[in-house]
Amino acid sequence: MSDQDEGNGKSDTPMQPSTGDRASNTDRADSALAPAPQRNARTALREQRGILMVLTGDGKGKSTSAFGAVARALGWGHKVGVIQFVTGEWQTGEQKFFADHPQVDWHISGARFDWSDENKEQSSQAALEAFAQGAAMMVSGDYDLIVLDEINWALHQGDLDPGAVLHAIAARDAACTVILTGRNAPDSVRQAADLITDMNDSRHPHEEGRAAVRGIEY
Repeated sequence: MSDQDEGNGKSDTPMQPSTGDRASNTDRADSALAPAPQRNARTALREQRGILMVLTGDGKGKSTSAFGAVARALGWGHKVGVIQFVTGEWQTGEQKFFADHPQVDWHISGARFDWSDENKEQSSQAALEAFAQGAAMMVSGDYDLIVLDEINWALHQGDLDPGAVLHAIAARDAACTVILTGRNAPDSVRQAADLITDMNDSRHPHEEGRAAVRGIEY
């Protein structure tokens, strides 16, 4: 059963982004990170408007869910962009698997994020550069799906301004779906989202002091 089939059974009607007060808040945000949308012929060929998805919460599965969506999109021949904000020099299984796929553009932030005082400037600059890349991808009209992996954590730590990020997302190509992952999604991000999933752990091996397992957690 697909995600669209689950829930209240109203799967025949495509999801549409809601409009109203929350959209006006993002429109008023002033951001140099939101290039002018580049509408192209490919946008007109796509069937429905993209949505904003937020995968947050303290539990495991946020990025895992996002990369499942990447696999699903690729299965339909879609073009996908991925920006990873926290990974830095770490190598992950998803990057090893997807990065060489011809329909995926994968970008990793150049800094390891520990948010210590001595590295705050470096992490902030890396986050800004990473999001600038993501903003350009969002308005290009070339992508059906863009994943901004762990951007919620970068927002929570103050490395990115939520208003600027939401302004850039609102300016995206009309057919592009954007997924934001990471714990501690700001309230403004939650208000702007079309879909929110909160991941919560009922039990986790970390509670017993067990280390992250390659191929499972990364």
